[in-house]
Amino acid sequence: MPLPSSRTRWVSDFFSYETTKSVVVKSWVVGVVNRSVQLLILAYFVGWVFLHEKAYQVRDTAIESSVVTKVKGVGRYAGQVMDTADYITPPQGTSVFVVVTKQIRTEDQAQGVCPESEAAFHCSADRDCRELSPGTSNGLLTGRCVRYNATLRTCEIQGWCPPEVDTVDVPVMLEAENFTLLIKNSIRFPLFGFEKTNLPPPGSGVELGRCRFHPQLQPLCPILRLGDVARLAGQDFPALAATGGVLGIKIGWVCDLDRAWELCLPRYSFTRLDSLARTPAPGYNFRHARYYRWPNGSEHRTLIKAFGIRFDVLVYGSAGKFGIVPTLINTVAAFTSIGVGTVLCDIILLNFLKGAEHYKARKFEEVPEADMPATPASPTACAPGALGTCSRDKQSTDSGTFSLGL
Repeated sequence: MPLPSSRTRWVSDFFSYETTKSVVVKSWVVGVVNRSVQLLILAYFVGWVFLHEKAYQVRDTAIESSVVTKVKGVGRYAGQVMDTADYITPPQGTSVFVVVTKQIRTEDQAQGVCPESEAAFHCSADRDCRELSPGTSNGLLTGRCVRYNATLRTCEIQGWCPPEVDTVDVPVMLEAENFTLLIKNSIRFPLFGFEKTNLPPPGSGVELGRCRFHPQLQPLCPILRLGDVARLAGQDFPALAATGGVLGIKIGWVCDLDRAWELCLPRYSFTRLDSLARTPAPGYNFRHARYYRWPNGSEHRTLIKAFGIRFDVLVYGSAGKFGIVPTLINTVAAFTSIGVGTVLCDIILLNFLKGAEHYKARKFEEVPEADMPATPASPTACAPGALGTCSRDKQSTDSGTFSLGL
């Protein structure tokens, strides 16, 4: 029993075979578009992919890094001479440290009960204190309204007394602007076993003890003046020292290991990391305490609210070296992408140029298996200008390419 015609057509289409047919179109417009697209693609791969992005290299972005810092400088604050042990925290010389520039001290605190100092806890009777949240920034409310001074009453707290008053005006240690920071940074790219440090090697012309970093004159000196760091980050040092803030020192290692070892050099950049836009509590501060005991055994402490500039040393980088695999992959991608010009030209020919229907007839041809035409003994000549009315059959020596003059 024969199959229905629709099923027969489906089976015939399924087992059909498509092969490429070459048609040479003699058209200046299409030829210019084709070569222009190919030239642009080739220029992109050569100029951007290979030369700029170095896509022929194997890259290692898993940089291993260690940072050691050391600050030097002596300043005067509140009648005292302060050295690094007084104003640097933590003292271990890590990649994150704080230079304290202002302090509010609350001396001789001891555990007990006392009136709260904050304005939000003013009261006239005990019931005013019982209606409030039991906890404050200085202690726990006892529920009593007590005398703070001759004219003011506040809620009583239990905790470290006397409570802190952080609204007082205190000086700023502006000498910190001239303090110096030494950064010792060692890096390693494990994929290539490459190691280096930011310290200038002997014979480089940089005298470590006397140089100071400058982005143009001394870009490799690892000793930085704190005032210069703030300025290069776009900040005013006195204002920053008064409120506190967070500055980032970024060290970038972007190395081409196909070149000499000495050409892998660090690049320094600076920025402020804490945002000032729409910040309810701008600046940077923290509290810490120093504890001691009196001869009678009672414990006391000095509470310090410290304002300062926090420095974060951030290290990033990547290294590249020639590799045959990425070179082959990107070379193949380049030659494959050149075929985009053919697709664009086909769109123009099939849709926009005069003679598009004739081009479609030449480009897409269906040849049934049982109706293969016999090859004539000699080609048929075509009259000049006969575009859609004349054709030349292929000889046995033809390459399979048709030539159309558009």
